Amino acid sequence: MIQASKLIPQGKGLAAALLKRASTIELDWDLRQKSRFEATDSTGRSIGIFLQRGSVLRGGDVLVAEDGSLVQVWAAPQQVLRITHCQNHGTPFDLIRAAYHLGNRHVPIELKPDFLQIEPDHVLADMLRAMHLIVSALDAPFEPENGAYATGGHALHHGHEQHAVEAHGHGHGHSHAPGHDDHAHDRDPDGHVHGPDCGHKH
Repeated sequence: MIQASKLIPQGKGLAAALLKRASTIELDWDLRQKSRFEATDSTGRSIGIFLQRGSVLRGGDVLVAEDGSLVQVWAAPQQVLRITHCQNHGTPFDLIRAAYHLGNRHVPIELKPDFLQIEPDHVLADMLRAMHLIVSALDAPFEPENGAYATGGHALHHGHEQHAVEAHGHGHGHSHAPGHDDHAHDRDPDGHVHGPDCGHKH
């Protein structure tokens, strides 16, 4: 097994010819948050990755192995929920509202101009559909925002408080009193819910 402990974000400063000769590894979001793990590159080599704790790999990053060879990282397709606004019953602003509610739950979110992506979670999917959004399950690379604080199980500091945030978890395990409806404030006053009776496919 060969070791790689140097990271060049997005291959910055490397010549295109060097990147073309680099081997590649495809990693899902769960692995790309870890600083120590083993992977197999496109040439079949077993690579032990030992990065500074707190490091997060992004698609396009480049690792430098101990023999000087380069290994380019790609985000592997994985199960995600893609969230888009409903053109018949909503507006693109609905995505901003969705990002706000997901952010309150410390959910890793990939932000795009016309959609959001999160990891699969049926509770969140139901909440989003109740907000007039279309939620589709598919396999796609997942590149969530870094945010204003670190995710991936690393400690986050806010003033004098320290909280642990699990990026691969769902981060919405708040306890409520019996009978509390966590989604009630997201429903349309007229009772419109994007479910089986909505009249269009989600």
